[in-house]
Amino acid sequence: ADFDAKKKRKVAEIYQALNSDPIDVATLRRMAISEGGLLTDEIRCKVWPKLLSVNTDDLPPLPGKELREDNKDYQQVLLDVRRSLRRFPPGMPDDQREGLQEELIDIILHVLKRNPQLHYYQGYHDIVVTFLLVVGDRLATALVEKLSTHHLRDFMDPTMDNTKHILNYLMPIIDQVNPEVHDFMQSAEVGTIFALSWLITWFGHVLSDFRHVVRLYDFFLACHPLMPIYFAAVIVLHREQEVLDCECDMASVHHLLSQIPQDLPYESLISKAGDLFVQFPPSELAKEAAQAAQAERTAASTFKDFELASVQQRPDTVLRQRFRERLRGEERLRGEERTKSVLTKPRTNRFVKLAVMGLTVALGAAALAMVKSALEWAPKFQLQIFP
Repeated sequence: ADFDAKKKRKVAEIYQALNSDPIDVATLRRMAISEGGLLTDEIRCKVWPKLLSVNTDDLPPLPGKELREDNKDYQQVLLDVRRSLRRFPPGMPDDQREGLQEELIDIILHVLKRNPQLHYYQGYHDIVVTFLLVVGDRLATALVEKLSTHHLRDFMDPTMDNTKHILNYLMPIIDQVNPEVHDFMQSAEVGTIFALSWLITWFGHVLSDFRHVVRLYDFFLACHPLMPIYFAAVIVLHREQEVLDCECDMASVHHLLSQIPQDLPYESLISKAGDLFVQFPPSELAKEAAQAAQAERTAASTFKDFELASVQQRPDTVLRQRFRERLRGEERLRGEERTKSVLTKPRTNRFVKLAVMGLTVALGAAALAMVKSALEWAPKFQLQIFP
């Protein structure tokens, strides 16, 4: 009864924000972040466009089939969409699913044709299908286009450089909260490639329950574009004991971390990710992320490298090859530099900062800071963070 009452209050507050003049976007962001997210797909159809500043009264016409002619991405998109069976609800009739797959292809090709500066990547379809299933093809086309030119922009460059930069935020976040886990992962030389598919699909590729996927999309759409990497960090931190109990070698740790648990405490992790963003904002971590990029030029690879690593008889083969060259060059310096780093790195405020971790994002300073950050964020974001 209490849950139903809370849900009714939340629904009323969402509709009040939607009906206010002007629309109360800050409240909608807070609702999307707070426990339970936006609750229903019916509400998401109304709120997601507001979070992305998409005018639903001026939607583009549905793309035509002529998009498929002489399109350089068509064959790859077709292959990826055909492999996406598990992204559709179990029990969906084949003809309905096949119709949605055709719509999925058209949406992707439409966005790419209208935005030639964007480059398709494997995993992009995992994001697009989520929007298609929630809001339908016409609205999904508009939302995905806005998302692709903003939040996903870094993943759609001709190279993986900006994606690598974003992945390089992962270890500094972990280090701020749990230096023991950070140092263990560094010793194992595991890198961050295990989190690549999480990041570039907003976890859509790795989570089997669609309810969990859309809950995360509520959260990510309401927040700063780097929030998915904070969520990746809290998943690793949540598995602290598993990580520390693992054999300290690349193959073992990579295998453990790349197998994402399906029974995660999502609301708790969302709250912690929000708190970590407030305590350790990207601006504070940018220097460490840039240093990581210099020290580990092969920390992230292309998605094909990721796939190749996962299908090898020994999953660490590709990763070991990628690190071997770097290790030869740095072997002599490692001991001295590591000792210096440990001695000089300030850790004094860590536990003071973590004392506020119990605050709920929905009501505390975290929500307000994230809403403010999201409202101020502009398309030039990547230029500010990544020189």
